[in-house]
Amino acid sequence: MIIKLSNGLGIFFSPQDAQGLEDATPAQLNEIEINSSGFGLYFPKLDADIHVPALLEGSLGSRKWMAARLGAQGGKARSLAKRTAARANGALGGRPRKSAAR
Repeated sequence: MIIKLSNGLGIFFSPQDAQGLEDATPAQLNEIEINSSGFGLYFPKLDADIHVPALLEGSLGSRKWMAARLGAQGGKARSLAKRTAARANGALGGRPRKSAAR
């Protein structure tokens, strides 16, 4: 998606990487409203907002949403160190069981 600002600057980002737009169809992304301050983009068909200054900083969602996506990416990492640690942990009986809450 490319958003062209009034100063001629264009911002390119993938809707799949933005909170609230990740599952949007092209038809849902076609309608965009600019809020009264001029700093926000509203997608009425999705009821989703994007704050342009945050977009320029690379923030495509709330802190919690961004942290969850970052954590998911870290969990997908496949390295020799991660495999070795998993094997060592498994040899010790695996992850400790959680104790019952009191």
